Amino acid sequence: MNKKVDVIVIGAGSAGLAAVRQIEKTTDNYLLIDQGPLGTTCARVGCMPSKAFIKVARDFHGATRLAQAGLTGTAPADCDIPAVLEHVRRLRNRFASGMVEVTRKLAGDRLIKGAARLLGPNRVLVNDEEITCSSIILATGSRPTIPEAWRGFSDRILTADTFFEQQDLPRRIAVVGLGIIGLELGQALARLGIEVTGFGRNPHICGIRDPEINRVALETLGRQFPLHVGDEAEMTPAGKTLRIRNGFHEVEVDAVIAALGVTPNMDNLGLENLGVPLDARGLPPYHPYTTQIGDLPVYVAGDANGCLPILHEAQDEGFIAGRNATGTQIQKYRRRAGLKIVFTDPQVAAVGQTLNKLEDADIIVARADFSEQSRAIAEGRNAGLMHLYVNKADARILGGEMIVPDAEHLAQLLALAIHREMTVHDMLTMPFYHPTVEEGLRTALRDAARQLHHMHSKEELTLCESCPELPLC
Repeated sequence: MNKKVDVIVIGAGSAGLAAVRQIEKTTDNYLLIDQGPLGTTCARVGCMPSKAFIKVARDFHGATRLAQAGLTGTAPADCDIPAVLEHVRRLRNRFASGMVEVTRKLAGDRLIKGAARLLGPNRVLVNDEEITCSSIILATGSRPTIPEAWRGFSDRILTADTFFEQQDLPRRIAVVGLGIIGLELGQALARLGIEVTGFGRNPHICGIRDPEINRVALETLGRQFPLHVGDEAEMTPAGKTLRIRNGFHEVEVDAVIAALGVTPNMDNLGLENLGVPLDARGLPPYHPYTTQIGDLPVYVAGDANGCLPILHEAQDEGFIAGRNATGTQIQKYRRRAGLKIVFTDPQVAAVGQTLNKLEDADIIVARADFSEQSRAIAEGRNAGLMHLYVNKADARILGGEMIVPDAEHLAQLLALAIHREMTVHDMLTMPFYHPTVEEGLRTALRDAARQLHHMHSKEELTLCESCPELPLC
């Protein structure tokens, strides 16, 4: 007889582990299947090692500017790239081993190492054993996209999966793809003394949709390494080097970082055996609020669905999938406000609805120029621009895009405000400590309040009922 369980989770990444945590509240008759390596993408090759690498580059870059602040008695630091990479790997191994331990402790003997294949919506084959189940969760993650034409010189192509395994780096590198990974690694490499050139087919970098924010981002980040956008990058071998051409721009480099997005790990999984149509990418249709594929007892969560390859979104989808895979009825869950942060310097962030999604909405665009922001001036990092998108009818904050210092903190505040459906005036009743970069957010909010004055007039602080003082303005 075939083995039978309640739920099979395929993939032990962030989404899969989040699903297991919910499943365990209902049943212990489940299996977690992963072909390895364990440790989650974030800990092994993504969020965590990249942030450690960025931190080293930021510190080194800051050291070179000490003379501007009068600190002239120290010799300039030397950058030992192999030592930097080894330092990052030590930290990476700590993060990844911790997640391996979490995975083994969570699943125990229900963890199976092997490649799974779907035989149908209730049957899975793993290690030559067929297992029947009531529901399946697909959380197989993704891998960096590499064009087929580049595979002939793959020895000179680096990706997020291979970058941190390098013992050393060549001195001339092209970054092709100017999304989150491309810009983060490109700027960090440039700060460590690598000759970096960035290429992007899309005229908008980092997924920015606001034309003015994008212009400021290109100007600001382009001061640290050249950015060429708007044309497809063509690559040809030139002896031991590679020649990259993008429109009228051409460079010769020793290696290329391919940062062209990710491909869901859904091929060779047997999706054709589910009996549902697949799109051009070979992916099945699914509902973002239930994670369910059609009306099948099959759910897809995390990078595997090809939509939002961001860790907190993967965890949310794992939660939803785990709940629905073991529930008595399918539930739709409200998704959080959109939030994306790029850890460049200045940082880039998009919160809530971006400008392109508000083309037909009646909104005002409020702004704050961070070249005049007091705390940023004091710290020598006064650059960037913030835009807020506000609904004219009720003054609710709908979204925002920015390239500013400490955008990660400002974006979190905005995400909370959007999730709580707060208005401009609601946020202006909050305290803003001086001097902080957060005051730049208040500048944008006050700009919005000025533009909305004829429709929505309200003081920043409401009158306290226990004292006679008037509101502060």
